[in-house]
Amino acid sequence: MALIPGTVGASPVQNVGAYGVELQDRFESLDAVDLQTGQLFTLNAAQCGFGYRDSVFKHASKPLGLAGRALITAVRFALPKPWRAVLGYADLEKKRVQSGVKDPSAQQIFDWVCDIRRAKLPDPALIGNAGSFFKNPTVSAEQCQDIIGREPKIVHYLLADGSAKLAAGWLIDACGWRGKSVGNAGVYEKQALVLVNRGGATGGEVMTLARAIQTSVYERFGIMLEPEPVVV
Repeated sequence: MALIPGTVGASPVQNVGAYGVELQDRFESLDAVDLQTGQLFTLNAAQCGFGYRDSVFKHASKPLGLAGRALITAVRFALPKPWRAVLGYADLEKKRVQSGVKDPSAQQIFDWVCDIRRAKLPDPALIGNAGSFFKNPTVSAEQCQDIIGREPKIVHYLLADGSAKLAAGWLIDACGWRGKSVGNAGVYEKQALVLVNRGGATGGEVMTLARAIQTSVYERFGIMLEPEPVVV
């Protein structure tokens, strides 16, 4: 999860993750303040209701929904010993093969992830962006096989429950959106999953671009992409 911009307190809200690891995999508990009562409380992983880029902090209507009601003040992590690399993602495995290192250290994984992210993603200090704008959609095994039959090169990852996660960036790229713009909002040239501000983009331009991408992907693949950022 190296180079993910943001704060420690915000990370449980989104259950941030990348390259095969999510915050919930290393999470122990958190402390927060109830903004309605002023009381302090602690939640463990189960109580946070973690899902793919999801938690109780993003919902108001669910049981124990805490959207807009809690301020996270501390997060505790549980790091396993001995440490073991998670190499399930193709980019990391490619780096390992190129380096000739059979058992990479934590520092080597950190360096590889930083290299990969810098090559693919814009620096938010230089180009305005919200990172990955869409979630990678999860489909059933049958849906995945159907899409592979039509699009053999689609990037996908099989999950433990038999379903498959599709690479949203690949879907967007396949629809021809890489590098295109709507007004001053555009799709990043090096990674189609990232929407960027080319200078003075309005919220309307960003959302118009996002909806156009959703429509294109749905018409071609029958999949409705879900935005990852919270739109306010």
